[in-house]
Amino acid sequence: MDYFVISITALIVSTLTLFSGFGLGTLLMPAFALFFPIPVAVAATALVHLANNIFKVFLVGRQADRRVVLKFAIPAALAAFVGAWLLEVISGAAPLFAYALGERTAEITPVKLIIGALIVGFALLELAPRFESLAFNPRYIPLGGVLSGFFGGLSGHQGALRSAFLIRAGLSKEAFIGTMVVSAVVGDVARLLVYGATFSGFSGTFVSRGGASGWALVGAGIVAAFAGSMLGARLVKKVTMKTIRLIVGVMLLALGIALSAGVI
Repeated sequence: MDYFVISITALIVSTLTLFSGFGLGTLLMPAFALFFPIPVAVAATALVHLANNIFKVFLVGRQADRRVVLKFAIPAALAAFVGAWLLEVISGAAPLFAYALGERTAEITPVKLIIGALIVGFALLELAPRFESLAFNPRYIPLGGVLSGFFGGLSGHQGALRSAFLIRAGLSKEAFIGTMVVSAVVGDVARLLVYGATFSGFSGTFVSRGGASGWALVGAGIVAAFAGSMLGARLVKKVTMKTIRLIVGVMLLALGIALSAGVI
């Protein structure tokens, strides 16, 4: 059961994230949390996330717009350090509201509320037909990088903002996906440098609650994510930019609402 849950989640979500540019870490972490303590689940997810993004670079990275990558990813990486520092400052802040959600307690924090509201706003713009032809002026791309990197360092939710800005950067379908992937790798490396302590969860015996080897589960997640990325890459030619925008819009809206409500 351990391998099935991790593998099927990684496969399905990885296929979708090739188009949306976000969601793998957000949805895979709860799957790992079924079998490991939260700190270990976060670390295991980070490994799968980075490995999958590096793999996607080899699949579609050559289509990336290097000019946009430089304008977006460098500010994002620098802003991630600021966000991580601020996280240390406000990590002890009390939640604005908490409520029971099944057997767990959902907490609405200022950070989640701000990011969720931003994401919902972008999602509504993306789904509104009147904004279909809207594109950001290229001079705003670095600002998008700063916002994505800052909130990535602050909460780890950087992919949604990255998608929201780059999807309106006037890129072709292939260039959008490639640029997203390369920028994601830069963001992941910067984030993992800041959160190096995340991997401390692998010390000692790394075994799931069901008795499966933790490293084997991570490996299964990586292989399944690779397969999902390959499947997504094969579907790229069959998917229109309008479909990609719809996928991004729906996923942005769902993620924004879930964040604002303290569900994730």
